[in-house]
Amino acid sequence: MDPTPFPSDPLPAPRQRPYFILIPLALIVGMFLGYYIRGEGVAARVAAQTTPSNADPVAVAIATGVAATVTAGESQSQQVVRYDVPIAGNPVLGPDDAPITLIEFSDYECPFCKRWHDETFDRLMEAFPGQIRFVYRDFPLTNIHPNAAPAAEAANCAHEQGQFWDFHRMLFSTSTLNAQTYLGYAAELGLDMDAFEECVSTRRYQDEVIADLEWAVNLGISSTPTFFINGIALVGAQPFDVFSEVISKELAGEIP
Repeated sequence: MDPTPFPSDPLPAPRQRPYFILIPLALIVGMFLGYYIRGEGVAARVAAQTTPSNADPVAVAIATGVAATVTAGESQSQQVVRYDVPIAGNPVLGPDDAPITLIEFSDYECPFCKRWHDETFDRLMEAFPGQIRFVYRDFPLTNIHPNAAPAAEAANCAHEQGQFWDFHRMLFSTSTLNAQTYLGYAAELGLDMDAFEECVSTRRYQDEVIADLEWAVNLGISSTPTFFINGIALVGAQPFDVFSEVISKELAGEIP
């Protein structure tokens, strides 16, 4: 089985610390085939397991690798690891008291991030109205996406004028990321152009974007997009059904 079944752009630089290995959730009727992590703390290794064909067809693997498997005559569960991911100072969409906080580390030049945004983001927000607080954090893969960091900085400049989310959508709608694109979108949104141009040209948010990237690398994140659902890590442009399953279980209190 391909160990990276969900598409993501990997971080090319080898400087990240592999504190944990993120794997997707899989819920498969009949047979469970996946990857899970065992070990102390967040130091871990990946192992494969297959549920016997006569097993009760319920198996859940959560991204931090702690698996809960129910088989015929056997019930087994483990506490899920939840990571404390700060959100202060980052763009937030949704109510502050939402029961689900979904944090995305993403890159505006990453095709898999765009795929997730186009195919999954709106569906999730519509499927769980008022129940998701969505937080966006920057993770530009600068070695392979030279325009990702400037785009993130421009989005922060739009955020300064209260127009982050519309600008954010526009950035994911194009394959042309450059200064002219940012200025065009800013004008279309009716931003104060002098303030926006000054913000972009002086790279006011360069340090903030770098700080997001370094925080993620230090945690062990190594590809985009990477998500945290109430601290539970999921990696890759996984489909709507995967996110919906995790969120539904979390809302129902079924994840330990």
